[in-house]
Amino acid sequence: MFKHLLSVGGFTLLSRATGFARDVMLGAVLGAGVLADAFVVAFRLPNHFRAIFGEGAFNAAYVPSYSHVLETQHLDKAKLFSGQILSLVMISQIVVLALAWIFTADLVRLLAPGFQADAEKFALAVTLTRITFPYLLCVTLVTLLSGTLNAHRHFAAAAFAPVLLNLSMMLALALAFLFPSAGHAAAFGVSCAGVFELALVWHSAQKAGLASPPVWPRWSADVRQFFVTLVPAIIGSAGVQIAIFADTIIGSLLPTGGPSSIYYADRIYQLPIGVIGIAAGTVLLPEMSRRFAKGDAKGAYLAQSRTMALTIMLSAPFLIAFLVLPDLIMRVIFVRGAFTPQDADAAALVLSAYGFGLMAVVLIRSAVASFQAQNDTKTPMLIALFAVAANVGLKMVLFTPLGASGLALATAVGAWINFALLCALALKRDLMRLDKLFWKVSSAILVASLALLVVAIFGQSLAYELTKELGPWSGLAHLSLLGLSGLVIYACVALVSLRLMGISLNHLRFTTSQSGSLQP
Repeated sequence: MFKHLLSVGGFTLLSRATGFARDVMLGAVLGAGVLADAFVVAFRLPNHFRAIFGEGAFNAAYVPSYSHVLETQHLDKAKLFSGQILSLVMISQIVVLALAWIFTADLVRLLAPGFQADAEKFALAVTLTRITFPYLLCVTLVTLLSGTLNAHRHFAAAAFAPVLLNLSMMLALALAFLFPSAGHAAAFGVSCAGVFELALVWHSAQKAGLASPPVWPRWSADVRQFFVTLVPAIIGSAGVQIAIFADTIIGSLLPTGGPSSIYYADRIYQLPIGVIGIAAGTVLLPEMSRRFAKGDAKGAYLAQSRTMALTIMLSAPFLIAFLVLPDLIMRVIFVRGAFTPQDADAAALVLSAYGFGLMAVVLIRSAVASFQAQNDTKTPMLIALFAVAANVGLKMVLFTPLGASGLALATAVGAWINFALLCALALKRDLMRLDKLFWKVSSAILVASLALLVVAIFGQSLAYELTKELGPWSGLAHLSLLGLSGLVIYACVALVSLRLMGISLNHLRFTTSQSGSLQP
């Protein structure tokens, strides 16, 4: 599993790297004005629904159900089950797409009410949303095929697929002169990416002998169990998305540039979430599902404990960077073309507010696996709804005094509430067992993080003096020097601390014994 985690994390890192290039192009071409605000809403809307019906809810219900059929019956039955679910997904998503096209104006009016004050921005958002929405149909099918591949430990294609979104959008932006505006080009790039991603994972599934053609569904016990777990998973995912919808709705009331500030900060924030948090959850859920299906609860808990320890170790440097260096990060990455230093400063405030919730967000997927791996999607649903209620309430309170950064801070607090409740209930029900190694690693990372914090705070002036004469490259050199030196200090202090506690990195790896149990 350690190898799979690195594989998924590596491809996700490639996705985030190309995503950075994409967002730099977006910032330079669209800036943070009317065109950018309209595209951000058009890009977010299908992704909101994807998160509700696709990755979050679907994986929570499909992966454990498919794994159970695979382990208790045989591959042919699992492929039949997959084909039945594929038919249901296609039918439902075609209906959703038709309704979205018909009621696009109402959808934008509902989720971005502030745009109605600007007729040009509203009309543009409606047009771009109609262009981007087919992406939802394709990416939901991608999610199903990815779940099947993941259940068989084939992670590469699904992890690489998002790279195609970034490449498609960059190609479209490069050809923007062929479209009415750069916003139209980016929107077409999104829809084309859905087709590319679907072709990739379908080819991978066919190559692995796992592709199942659509089969007219029958109300079998397996399909019934899938829906029993899917409904609360959808409600739980919808709850999380309500908080993000609130960002879109309230953000539309901000002055021009507000939604863009949230978008650009979120793109940086999503780097550790995707590379570490989502990658960990993607690998951990099928692993724990298989272990529980085989009756190996000890192996499932061991996998979860090791994964959470690695997640904390890899995420801590990002946490320090987002809290201490957000202005430097945003200026170095985005200030060029239509994106101004003032735009970077506004986005930096949002990034620092998001940073307070980073550790909770990257660990949530691993904590949710305690319940989802045993087909319990109701408990995470109830917790998510409670956290969302607190989140939205805080947004309403913090929006006026803090603006866009207030929305981000409320999101961070909501994430901590969600994670804390998940862990409390999992530990109470004996669904999570964090061993001594987990606590030792966490202690070592705390010491290393304090050392990194000192470098980040007191090393800025020295790094600036060493790089200020490099002209247009001075900002990048400043950030790179500070980041590399900080990582060296962090790694050295962490390794020494772990060694003093009698722990080596090999202790965080585990393999499968002949008996089927995970062994450290």
